[in-house]
Amino acid sequence: MIKKILIFCSILFAFQSMVFAQNGNVKPLTIGEIRTINSKILNEERILNIYLPQNFDKTKSYPIIYLLDGSMNEDFIHVTGLVQFFNQMYSMPETIVVGIANIDRKRDFTFHIDLKDLQKDYPTTGHSDKFINFLEKELKPYIESQFKTTDTYIFGQSLGGLLATEILLKKPEMFNNYFIISPSLWWDDESLLKQANQLLTKIPDTKKFIYVSVGKGEHPVMIKDGENLFDILKKSNKKNWTVEYKMMEGDNHATILHRSLYEGLVKMFPYHEPK
Repeated sequence: MIKKILIFCSILFAFQSMVFAQNGNVKPLTIGEIRTINSKILNEERILNIYLPQNFDKTKSYPIIYLLDGSMNEDFIHVTGLVQFFNQMYSMPETIVVGIANIDRKRDFTFHIDLKDLQKDYPTTGHSDKFINFLEKELKPYIESQFKTTDTYIFGQSLGGLLATEILLKKPEMFNNYFIISPSLWWDDESLLKQANQLLTKIPDTKKFIYVSVGKGEHPVMIKDGENLFDILKKSNKKNWTVEYKMMEGDNHATILHRSLYEGLVKMFPYHEPK
């Protein structure tokens, strides 16, 4: 009996030694940081998923992408992979991505409506004004206090595209580059689209890159609204604006984001031979 116990203990010790040896070779895979910012405007804490370039140097200045729908289980991982790829294979500089994790995207990305049916279907909506204030007065100053920054981008799809369009038309100075994918401009009976021409007359003609994209497999209203937004922006005759449009032939509302962002970034950053 004692012999069996000794044999068992020897086997157990050997197994533990093997596990410990294996674990000694395990290290965390780190691509950035997770931070929490306490927002007085929103009266809540917000999680930020932050991708840092592989050769990140806190003394250097970097472009910043503000990614809506930036939760870990949403768009953060695949967008950061795209950015890393464009830094490797195209002329995109090393760039920081700030993924803004969602709490209630319908609340944050939509403006107030008086349409009773939409209020009934989406009871928490209508507070994009607060979220935009959070971006402008809390999040951006916080990021700029933590990192040296250059150009700024906003990436938004669907309701996020609606929010990006609202910022472009009402607070255009917040970002240099706007990626507006499948924007939900149907919101509030297309009221933002109807105001666009008037709002554009008040916007200064400072340098911007604006990319609008929709998928051919999307609802016809989404396609029409995306095309109309592009037409309105082009006809605004802002000489310092580069306005691009892409119809994604093989995509629908669910599949469009990754390939569309790829196409938009290609327009900004041409291919170069790897070093």
